[in-house]
Amino acid sequence: MQLSSPKGEKTRPTQDIIKETLFNIIQFDVPGSVFLDLCAGSGSIGIEALSRGAAKAYFAENDKEACKCIQDNLRRTHLDDRGVLLKMDVQNALLHIHEKHYDIIYLDPPYESDVIAAVLSQLASHPAVDEDTVIIAETGLDTDMSFIETLGFCVVREKNYHSQRHLFISRRGQ
Repeated sequence: MQLSSPKGEKTRPTQDIIKETLFNIIQFDVPGSVFLDLCAGSGSIGIEALSRGAAKAYFAENDKEACKCIQDNLRRTHLDDRGVLLKMDVQNALLHIHEKHYDIIYLDPPYESDVIAAVLSQLASHPAVDEDTVIIAETGLDTDMSFIETLGFCVVREKNYHSQRHLFISRRGQ
């Protein structure tokens, strides 16, 4: 189903081929999961998770037009009963999600921002994040992520695309 995206260049919708590759990698982790789509943009990643059986998805987004798109997309896909939109910045949103465990966290902030470091720092001490939580960060190919080891995380897998990559981050040392 075609989802709407916010107009302008504030958001970068994930290309369908990249989204398909991502969900091929995590396909067995999604059913029944609590999924966080942080810096959600159009919400397409979280909606895809819901359509593949995630029990609940939280969408954190602070751009008004993007929030409207997420709401419209959830309604259009009839997944609004399992999707929770938090209209705020991602760090505040994490304070408003009251789940015992986060299964999958997808983080796609603007590449040039320091949001990724701040959010990973917050997640490092978050009680709902443990060794079974999968954190997926979408970054530019040249984004320095060496700091994550100081937070107690490690990259367990990296998937590079043309101009971006997905880093699969865990507390596991595997």
